[in-house]
Amino acid sequence: MDILLSPGQLLPRLIVEKPAAGGRMIARADGQIVLVAGAIPGEQVTARVERIGKGVVFASVVDVDHASPDRREFGADPACGGCLYGHIRHARQIDLKAQVIADAFARVGRIGLPAPVRIIASPEEGYRMRARFHVRGGRLGFFREGTHEICDARATRQLLPASCAAVERLHAGLRSLGIDAITEIELSENVEASQRVLHLEASAALRPDLLTPLVQMDVTGITISAPTAVAPPELAAVVVGGSPFVSDTVSIGHDALQFRRHVLSFFQSNRYLLGRLLSCVLDQIDEGADVVDLYAGVGLFSVSAASVRRASVRAVEGNWASSVDLEANAASAGAPVTVLPQAVEAFVAGHPVAPDIVIVDPPRTGLSRRSLDGVVAMGASRLVYVSCDVATLARDARALIDGGYALRLVEGFDLFPNTPHVETVVVFDRATTTPASTRRRR
Repeated sequence: MDILLSPGQLLPRLIVEKPAAGGRMIARADGQIVLVAGAIPGEQVTARVERIGKGVVFASVVDVDHASPDRREFGADPACGGCLYGHIRHARQIDLKAQVIADAFARVGRIGLPAPVRIIASPEEGYRMRARFHVRGGRLGFFREGTHEICDARATRQLLPASCAAVERLHAGLRSLGIDAITEIELSENVEASQRVLHLEASAALRPDLLTPLVQMDVTGITISAPTAVAPPELAAVVVGGSPFVSDTVSIGHDALQFRRHVLSFFQSNRYLLGRLLSCVLDQIDEGADVVDLYAGVGLFSVSAASVRRASVRAVEGNWASSVDLEANAASAGAPVTVLPQAVEAFVAGHPVAPDIVIVDPPRTGLSRRSLDGVVAMGASRLVYVSCDVATLARDARALIDGGYALRLVEGFDLFPNTPHVETVVVFDRATTTPASTRRRR
């Protein structure tokens, strides 16, 4: 029988068993599952109950009775966004993320993986090219996990010091001008950090010209949300000064590809693993293949597939900013990419002729039911699924296998060091086709 627990109660001598998705670790108190923050598998800890959920207790470490050799001092608020794994030695983080992937496939998808998942590691500091800062009560920073409390973004070391300094100077400038309507500051910079754009969101209408004194030498552009809610999408970011775009050159073998992106466009955020992630996807694409890229963003995969693999690509992207960048990047590369600025659900409803390969890189919520059914109905020979959430990935993997696909490859990328998040690339082949090893590039 489960014991009766209450918030604030101490749970002594908990033995921490294994990681859970979301950053906490699993322990048990007289058979009841306890999800513990701030622990490492193998440790014995004392934890304080935070809240009681349905069938599970949430607690946080208050004392470590027997510490793991992988415990370390991190120096930042562990609850500050992007730090939940900060107390764990980085090499152990990689092992835990591989376990989380395997557990999600087993528990959510009822799928056994044939081998441990390989995780490509990233440097821990300065990896982020995109970040969202919050402004509350005159303070600037990230949110603490599960709250709207502001914590120090610089201390997390996810961003380059110069990136933090640029945002801090902008915030100080806003205060000096007496402007207190800005609630969010979106940062986007290129790999080299030679271009950096800041986008501002305001709680009230604000004339962009009031902000022109804030354009700085270390910021290549500043934009602000349109002052009215009825502005068309293409006017959602009014340029205050400079350019709203940053651009990168991504090298794949002998090919150098140019990608521009608007400050509001989606793009992978880890500057160190961008090329490795792209190479993993391109390795699954045959020369001259017919490719459909869903949730194509600014064209990282689609433009690269067309340019490097000489593939014929249809790229589907519903976000206005990303689709405009996608058009520009395809035109700049002279790549055979047909850009379809529409929702994925609308595209798959047309049941296009089966392509050789479908690439999907959906949001954290995974594929919608309509998208998933449409992808299965398209009947591509190969499906490459790029995911930032292991639970929705495992859920969708189960549906794809039930729909006639066989799992061939699972590889992880540590795009978010010191967090429980991991990017995963999963490759599926149609179970009824010739085995991939006889006809696909490895």
